[in-house]
Amino acid sequence: MKKLASEIYEAVKCGKLKQPFDATMVKAACPGWGQHTYFTFLGKHVVGNGQTTELFIRVSRGMYRVNN
Repeated sequence: MKKLASEIYEAVKCGKLKQPFDATMVKAACPGWGQHTYFTFLGKHVVGNGQTTELFIRVSRGMYRVNN
């Protein structure tokens, strides 16, 4: 899953993925992962999840930004 995070960060950096984004937008910018992965990955790695992998900030329901 670290690779998906890297793909998301790179897609944002190069302008392929605009912020805020949702799982459908991530799927279009970073194809090749399982359908379910896009929807679970963002929520699992959001700020406040109690883990060390706080990669994204939830800005509204289903919408995220990268956590710089």
